[in-house]
Amino acid sequence: MRVIRATCSLCGQQAETEEAPLTWLTSVENGRKLLYCDRCTRENVRAIEGKLDPVYW
Repeated sequence: MRVIRATCSLCGQQAETEEAPLTWLTSVENGRKLLYCDRCTRENVRAIEGKLDPVYW
């Protein structure tokens, strides 16, 4: 059985399990659930909090 691991929508980093670690951010954009790893979240926290479209990150 193949396990689909949680994957960062920005950099492609994969978690060790199918569940995202607690340090990852979950976002719903255009009706899609997206995950961002802790590194991408830290690097883009101002844009995320400002609700900027990910294209501008």
